[in-house]
Amino acid sequence: MTKRFILVAGNIGVGKTSLTERLGTRLGWITGFESVADNPYLPDFYADMRQWAFHLQVFFLGHRAQQHLLLAQSPQSAIVDRSIYEDAHIFARVLHHMNNLNERDYQAYRAVFDLVVANLPRPDLLIYLTAPVPVLVERIRQRARPIEAGITADYLSLLDSFYREWLTGFDLCPVLTLRTQQLDFVHHAHHLDTVIDHIEATLAGREELILE
Repeated sequence: MTKRFILVAGNIGVGKTSLTERLGTRLGWITGFESVADNPYLPDFYADMRQWAFHLQVFFLGHRAQQHLLLAQSPQSAIVDRSIYEDAHIFARVLHHMNNLNERDYQAYRAVFDLVVANLPRPDLLIYLTAPVPVLVERIRQRARPIEAGITADYLSLLDSFYREWLTGFDLCPVLTLRTQQLDFVHHAHHLDTVIDHIEATLAGREELILE
């Protein structure tokens, strides 16, 4: 089988981890996830975002670059929950926009980011998951993670706008957009089958790149 390297992107609560886990299990692909439990900066960051935003972003940059290289170079197909590109184009940008990352640190971070990603292997496909903000708010409420208690609809809307801007100019690989408010691949196997069919068709160049 052809080796594939696929990234899953999208807003908080949209279903990235659930889809990555299930595609990895169903297709026998290696899976990669965010570094949360072993991230030494997250507690400090949530206590004082302005003080620790730069440190957190640099840690994520190193972690994701290492993960991206490892999985891209593996002989097995691989799928990653959240991409290195989102770190800069979405989350560092939001921190800067909200004055939690000052201009000097933001520009320093972007310079290093640009150097790092310029030499990374390109993915074969970006799966972009999207859902209306009220749906995201309800999903976040239902999973009740303490670390997400302060996430607001306004914050999710800001992230959503940055995602749409980023994807307008994204040209590293094909993008398959999945509107997850109508997809329940956690509880319905045939929904996962549908997603897999569209992934295969997109990779083969036979697919309109939006799945409602």
